[in-house]
Amino acid sequence: MLVSPSNAQPVFSSRSYASPAVVPHALGTRGRDRTGRQYRFALCNPSTALIVGNCIQGQAEITAHQSMTPADTAIGARSITVTPTATGGAADLYADGIAVVTVTPGFGYSYPIKTHLAITASVAFVVQLQAGWEIVVALTAANSKVTLYPNPYRNVIQSPITTASGPTAGVCQFVIAAAEYGWLGDNGVFGTLITGTPAIGASVTSVGAAAGAAAIWSGTLPNIGQMLELGVDLTCCAVKWQL
Repeated sequence: MLVSPSNAQPVFSSRSYASPAVVPHALGTRGRDRTGRQYRFALCNPSTALIVGNCIQGQAEITAHQSMTPADTAIGARSITVTPTATGGAADLYADGIAVVTVTPGFGYSYPIKTHLAITASVAFVVQLQAGWEIVVALTAANSKVTLYPNPYRNVIQSPITTASGPTAGVCQFVIAAAEYGWLGDNGVFGTLITGTPAIGASVTSVGAAAGAAAIWSGTLPNIGQMLELGVDLTCCAVKWQL
């Protein structure tokens, strides 16, 4: 099976191609195989299984959960109460993610999220912080703003066409069922769906002209690595990933 880099004899084989419904590792845990390829442990979104060879990204951002008004929050508090705008969300959508204070007071501080209940549009909800974390600078309802960012390996999805809606997470190397867990390649040589015909050695991005496909790097979208062969449109080619 795939194990963390700290293990003396890391092993990854086709026997690891299974997606458990319960979490055996923390999201984002790094693993590797005997060739030195590296992986990240991720949770598939609850709706659609991941496709082998596809570029995968984190869940799409929800702007209604950005720059939210917090309740007055004292120094030492271990939770933040915030009010979203017109969009709700599932319980623990932001578990293991980060709460960032975007407007002073508290500007620039970030706090790891432990848990929260289901989010109802326009209704205040409580974000519990991870153990050992507490508010450093008091927040005020009058001025502070708080944005929630999901863990980039929670509820991952197929990369969309043309425009990214979340951060690149890696490449799928075996079918990961909806709402189940698995490993995404993010460093090393992996088969990857390609659009266009990028040259050998060309830098590529994880957003192409087809869903889940990589394409020639534009200079603005994320650079995921380089081609190890001449790309053939809509085929799976060898890409040296370097996230």
